[in-house]
This record gives sequence, structure tokens and C-alpha cells, in this order.
Amino acid sequence: MRKYKGHTQLVIKPGSTEEVSKVLKYCNDNLLAVVPQGGNSGLVGGSVPVYDEIVINMSRMNQIRSFDEVSGTLVVDAGCILEVVDNFLAEKKHVFPLDLGAKGSCQIGGNVATNAGGLRLLRYGSLHGNVLGVEAVLPDGTIMDDLSRLRKNNTGYDLKQLFIGGEGTIGIITGVSILCPQRSKAGNVAFFGLESFEKVQEAFRAAKAQLSEILSAFELMDGQSQDLVHAVTQKKRPLADKYPFYCLIETSGSNSEHDSEKLETFLEHLMGREIVSDGVLAQDETQMQSLWSWREGIPECLGHWGGVYKYDLSIPVAELYKIVEDTRHRLTSAGLIGNDDSHPVVDVVGYGHMGDSNLHLNVATRWFDKAVEKQLEPFVYEWTAKCNGSISAEHGLGLAKKDFIGYSRSETMVRLMKQIKDLYDPVSLDFPP
Repeated sequence: MRKYKGHTQLVIKPGSTEEVSKVLKYCNDNLLAVVPQGGNSGLVGGSVPVYDEIVINMSRMNQIRSFDEVSGTLVVDAGCILEVVDNFLAEKKHVFPLDLGAKGSCQIGGNVATNAGGLRLLRYGSLHGNVLGVEAVLPDGTIMDDLSRLRKNNTGYDLKQLFIGGEGTIGIITGVSILCPQRSKAGNVAFFGLESFEKVQEAFRAAKAQLSEILSAFELMDGQSQDLVHAVTQKKRPLADKYPFYCLIETSGSNSEHDSEKLETFLEHLMGREIVSDGVLAQDETQMQSLWSWREGIPECLGHWGGVYKYDLSIPVAELYKIVEDTRHRLTSAGLIGNDDSHPVVDVVGYGHMGDSNLHLNVATRWFDKAVEKQLEPFVYEWTAKCNGSISAEHGLGLAKKDFIGYSRSETMVRLMKQIKDLYDPVSLDFPP
């Protein structure tokens, strides 16, 4: 995002859990603040040492410890890169239950610490369900070895859940065991153009009803996001005409004939009911990747002009796109959106994981501007709170949203979180909240 600038005098790259333990114990005893750092692909500033903390970089802890092909249980170091792990699993005919646009740089420990959602959540669920065990080091140097390989272990509190999505505030994850499903033998990708958000909702309902067990992704993209991707890449568009909304649907199963038959029936239903206006079905792996690039390429393309204000929201499906329209209207009325360099904002776009009710509201700008921020915050958070949504669906709070947690959590919930933080880190030097 280029919004946060960090400064540190020391970066430590431990090579083992024991080394992490020694570092944290020394820092805790000497009142030295630290910040854990993975692949630096986060979007809320959580790994940036803005308070001149010591950086504990996990990149050297990058070993795949074990994999059981019978159960699908994988044990890895926290510093393993997601794409490397998924490629390893592909050779074993398995798949990591998480896929992100930043898979080439993000690390498993960071993924778990932020409870990353990504493109496969609709099919495989969240990391809260897939992670079997966690090895972590507490702020005082204590090693918490809860690296269970069992799917069932109903003996007391499930403490690992505190570290999944905890963003490193109560300890640094050093190892993860996770359940990995079999890699699907058959896959299909379809790309559609639709005239309204109501039509998108109809398509989503139909996909859940007719594709059910083979549906692995349902991604939403508005016309503005695709226009900006085209402006940056100059690639040929998947469809001949332009539409207000697009959706990408992916199926994955074990029987290509069965899946193709279900998908054809689904497509006939969409076209026959005039739910979609146009569409294309990928004919091979190359075309699948090409269609996915129109969705996965959005974040990078939005940064082409300068900066991006990114909001990662959970909103009830029926109201999912309304906040994009209201934000665009608000910035337009303030005279901040325009086609030339006299306006800070290029455009407001919405895209995301329709299957998870997760919208990425992005404001592409030529430069970061206080006038733009004043229009966006707390407006976006207030709007989200009114519809009982969440101000952070999958990115975490980090620095960007920590002061706004009250829009999604009650005072009681915040107090309980603070008590947990104080219990694990009474000195409060591990990633200051």
C-alpha cells in the first residue's frame, strides 16, 4: 500500500523455534519491543516497525517438516512460502486449503496469524477449521508446543485458536500442522457479464443450488475494476461487450464428465433465465489462468497510479455492493474523483469473494490525501457497523484498523481480548496493540 513507513535498527532472522525463544526472552527481560514479520504481503501495516521495534523475520524458518499422504496432514515451519508449499503438495496430489494472490511471497505463519481467507474458503472453509495444531513462542520466551496432528482432541481449551487471527499479539507462530485435501482431478472456470447486482445474486443462488459440491469459487468484480485492469494491462477482454458486473465461477471435482454435465446444465439455466448477458467457459488450463488473471490482477493494477485505500469488509450479501455505490457518490460529491491529475482519486471499485460475503472496497488514488481519508473514515466503518458487518473480513486489524475495532466488537469483547493479551504478554512489548 506504501502507506506505512517503518524504521528499525535491528532485524533478526532466527533459524529455529529455540532461537525465537531465546530472542523473545532476551527482549522481554530487557524491555525491548519486537514485531514479527513474514512475507510483508499484509495490507494493514501489521508487520511494519513504525515504533522502531526489533524486527523478527521468519524467512529462514522455511522447512517442510513432514507430510502424511494417508491423512493429508502437513507440518511446516512458519516461514514457508505458500506457493512453495502448494507446489510440494501438488506432487503428492494434494492441495493447500488456502489460495491468495500473494502466494508467491506470503508465508504460512503470517497466513495463520492473520487467519487469511482467500480464494478457496468457499470450498475448504477457514483456517480455524483446517489448522490442526500450532507451535508458538510466547513473549516471555516460553515455547507452546501444540503441534497436534489429530482432527479430534477434546481435552480442555483449544488454545491454538487464539493464535489463528491473533496477528502475533500474544506470541509468534513458528510451526503449523494443517489438514490438506486431495487435489481435484477436474477443474473448470467460467466468466460472466451481468447487468445488475441483483442478477449477480441470482447467479450465486443458482450456483449454490446446481453446482453445490463441486463449486470452489464465486468471485465478484464490478465493471470499474475490470476497466482499470484493462487500462493497465491492455489485455484483450474475455467478453466482447462491457458490463456493470462480472463474476468468475470455478468448479473442481473428481469426475470431469460429471462436472461438465452439471456445469452445462447450470449455464443453460443462467442463459435461459437471462440471468447473465454473456459468458465464456475456459477450454484449457491456459485459459483458466487467463480468466483468473482478471480477478487476481485487480489489486496490483489499482496501485498503478500511486496509492490505494483498501477496505476488507464482511457485509450481508444483499447489501454487499451498496457501500461501493455510496462511497463513490460521496467522493464524487466532494469533487475528489476525476480523470486528470487535479483530482486525487482515480476511481472507487468493488470486488471480492461473493461466496464468503467478503467485499474489497478499494479507492485507487494518485496520491494519499487527507481530504480523501476524511471522506472515507469513519464513514466506511460506520456504514459497515449499521448493517452488522465486520470492518476486517480477512486482512486483520494491524495498524490501520486497531483504533476502529469498536465498530465490529462490543466493549465487553474488547475488554476480554485485552485480558487475554495481558495474560500472555503482561509487559506488552510483543507487537504493541
